[in-house]
Amino acid sequence: MVYQLKTKLNDADVREFLNSIEEQQKKEDSFKLLDIFTRITWEPAKMWWSSIIWFGSYHYVYASGQEWDWMRTGFSPRKGALSVYIMPGYNFDEMQDLMDTLWKYKAWRSCLNIKKLSDIDLEVLEKIISTGLEAMKEKYPE
Repeated sequence: MVYQLKTKLNDADVREFLNSIEEQQKKEDSFKLLDIFTRITWEPAKMWWSSIIWFGSYHYVYASGQEWDWMRTGFSPRKGALSVYIMPGYNFDEMQDLMDTLWKYKAWRSCLNIKKLSDIDLEVLEKIISTGLEAMKEKYPE
């Protein structure tokens, strides 16, 4: 049996989704993230599943032979926090130096959780996104 992803890229409107966010601060922060990611990636924002906004893609093949396209980077305005996805993760040397200057956050594997953008240094976040994209380009050339 071939595994199928339950979460998929779809044609939902990103701005419409962001406008549906009820909490005003989260909505404003999400639109700011949309601008930051669009400027850095030069990619159009696309909806993945019901609440993830992704930018760019790469083709991934597991050792088992399973394969699919996945986002290079993205974010999601989750209930508890804004989740920023940096696919190579946050545990490599270049990234750790940046993480040390970010301020308030929680990170796990490829997910960075931020309560609100005013809790972090946005210039550092932009460098983190750019560094993650560069690492992805090295590992998965376009």
